[in-house]
Amino acid sequence: MIAGIVLVAVGGDKGAVAGAGVVIAGIAVMVWMLGWLFRMSLSSNRDRDREEEARQYFTEHGHWPGEDGQ
Repeated sequence: MIAGIVLVAVGGDKGAVAGAGVVIAGIAVMVWMLGWLFRMSLSSNRDRDREEEARQYFTEHGHWPGEDGQ
């Protein structure tokens, strides 16, 4: 990302250098976004697993985890 910003700043009115900087910065943002989306999908899987465990507990005990069951 920093390299892309530097190329844009150095490139100024030289279209090829500034354009390369924009491409590099864009790729850096895309890689960051893909990593963020991957982390979000992992966290939603953990949420689903916890929900499934709570439902299994409810099926076995007749009340939700954390409730006194009376």
